[in-house]
Amino acid sequence: MIKHLACIMDGNRRWAKQQNRMPWDGHSEGVKTVKKVVNYCLEKNIEYLTLYLFSIENFKRSAEEKKYLFSVIAQQAELEVPEYNAKGIKIRFVGQRDLFPESVIQMCNRVEEQTAHNTNLTLNLLFCYGGQQEIVAGVQRCVQAAQAGELDVSQLSIETMKNYLWMGNIPDPEIVIRTGDCARLSNFLLFYVAYSQLYFLDVLWPDLTPEHIDQIIVEFNGGKRNFGK
Repeated sequence: MIKHLACIMDGNRRWAKQQNRMPWDGHSEGVKTVKKVVNYCLEKNIEYLTLYLFSIENFKRSAEEKKYLFSVIAQQAELEVPEYNAKGIKIRFVGQRDLFPESVIQMCNRVEEQTAHNTNLTLNLLFCYGGQQEIVAGVQRCVQAAQAGELDVSQLSIETMKNYLWMGNIPDPEIVIRTGDCARLSNFLLFYVAYSQLYFLDVLWPDLTPEHIDQIIVEFNGGKRNFGK
């Protein structure tokens, strides 16, 4: 079984439009799919799940939608801390934190602190995230560490570089799923997906089912990953 599943959750707004509902109704429906995928990972003993919640580019969206994404999602995460702890889920908010509203930063910090001891599943929630921005921030931290005498740049490797990135030194995702019938990465985990298998589905995120993931994993397990050999 794979260790790390990553998902680009595309199609919430299109789903809402198809239902003649407001965009945030699509996000609310998408939360139900998140819970299904989380439970799937727990059942299959997948150790890491990474979900793309809100990109830096998403700041171009309407004020109403951003208000929902910033406040309601963080509030919902905090309300579900007892369930996370009961299921052994560790929550991490990964992204450019200085872009978060202060109230949201406080909620995110509380959720992370209250779930830090859990070990069954690490759920990485990419919030105000961009893969290019993560790499730039990591390089800046490397330079600072080198200037402080804490890093010998001649010893810098892919694995040690990860220690300076927002995501940290965790296993690369074996599988990346993007829903919404769009075949691009959209600035997602660029440092980590060099050898990931990419699956682009003609399914909107609220319509994704565990059966879709089962089919992908069966296909993945039937293939051979050469890593350049």
